[in-house]
Amino acid sequence: MLIRTKLILRFTLLVAGLLVGFSAFVYYFQAAARRQRFVHRMEASALLAARVLIRSGHPAGPVHPRDLLMMTGERIRILSPAGQVLFAEAAAVPAGLAGQLESTRVPYTAQGTRYQVEIAAIDRLGRSQLDTLRLILVVGNVGALLLIIGAGWFFADEFLRPIARVVEQVEQITASNLSQRVDEGNRRDEIARLAITFNQMLAGVEQAFEAQKSFLSHASHELRTPLATLLGTLETSLAYDDNLGDSKESIESGLEDVRHLIALTNGLLTLARADAPSPRLLPVRLDECLTQALGYAQAKYPGRDVQLHVGPVPAAAEPFSLPGNAELLTTALFNLLDNACKYSQAAVSVDLSYADAHTLRVRVADTGPGIAPADQARLFEPLFRARSAAGRPGFGLGLPLTQKVVRLHGGQLEIESAAGAGTTATVRLPV
Repeated sequence: MLIRTKLILRFTLLVAGLLVGFSAFVYYFQAAARRQRFVHRMEASALLAARVLIRSGHPAGPVHPRDLLMMTGERIRILSPAGQVLFAEAAAVPAGLAGQLESTRVPYTAQGTRYQVEIAAIDRLGRSQLDTLRLILVVGNVGALLLIIGAGWFFADEFLRPIARVVEQVEQITASNLSQRVDEGNRRDEIARLAITFNQMLAGVEQAFEAQKSFLSHASHELRTPLATLLGTLETSLAYDDNLGDSKESIESGLEDVRHLIALTNGLLTLARADAPSPRLLPVRLDECLTQALGYAQAKYPGRDVQLHVGPVPAAAEPFSLPGNAELLTTALFNLLDNACKYSQAAVSVDLSYADAHTLRVRVADTGPGIAPADQARLFEPLFRARSAAGRPGFGLGLPLTQKVVRLHGGQLEIESAAGAGTTATVRLPV
């Protein structure tokens, strides 16, 4: 069901309920007032009849009873204190109105004697007015409901028109024109806030698309180069290698290209894994992950001096413990150590400590060439490599992967660097 239809239906039902309730309230109290007025009229008529008939000396006195009958179907009985009927007179009741007779009893005292006067009659005028009121209320409510439905349709259409405009604009946005934005209107009401939120989402999607396009472009280039080199090596070997020595040399060159492809593929797969749905986070020891990463780094760079410093440990049942994925954390820390050892010939400093009672901090500092300010804004783009990385092995996947892993754990990764002054990477993770 459309929102417009829901709004009209609920608005109509609400107002209809209020109208019916108000009409019932008016009709009920009008009926009660009519009954009260008619009872007073019957009491007055009964007292008049009793006063005239009893004061005349006898209920069958010189006053003709019919001279006192004034209401439709009026019936009067006068009873003695003993309950004996002293006077009874009844007018003819019009056909079909017998069920409308209303009655009451009035006490009357004359010369110390207490009489009971019973009177019944039909309130023809009052009931006619009540019927007219009922008809007015029914017709008025039906007319009001028709007006309400029309007004509801008009206002629903008026208020939903901006949403329809937003939907129309959104339907025109495709993958080929993600730069297009939705009209934000007055930027104050709820629909404007919806448009603003949608534009923010579009900006994020556009940025993700651009990053994906850049990633695919760089990945295809990085994969194409070793594949082309490998193909050229094999074709050259097939055409010109006439002895075993030349063939071995070609095979070694091809193997180097294959290793390069395997390393690049593994990096891309690890990056894709970090983009997958969040893995289950279990209690892990960050110091153990860092120790394992240090072991990998020392195995890859056996001559590099890596100095580990451990800060004060607060009183805790399990120091350096946090919810996380040990394999991903180890990979992220190794990437930072790999970059530091790759670009620094001097000692690499690693610091593990608590930034505060609720935050673990790992800081990796090197004395390498640093990163130019123009390149720092793109450090976390997959396959991007700074100019200072020229001639160094790598694919530009380490920092993007590390940032994804840190964010997956609710932490932050900060890179501080200056050209010629080294680089410091700081990871903060909540415990």
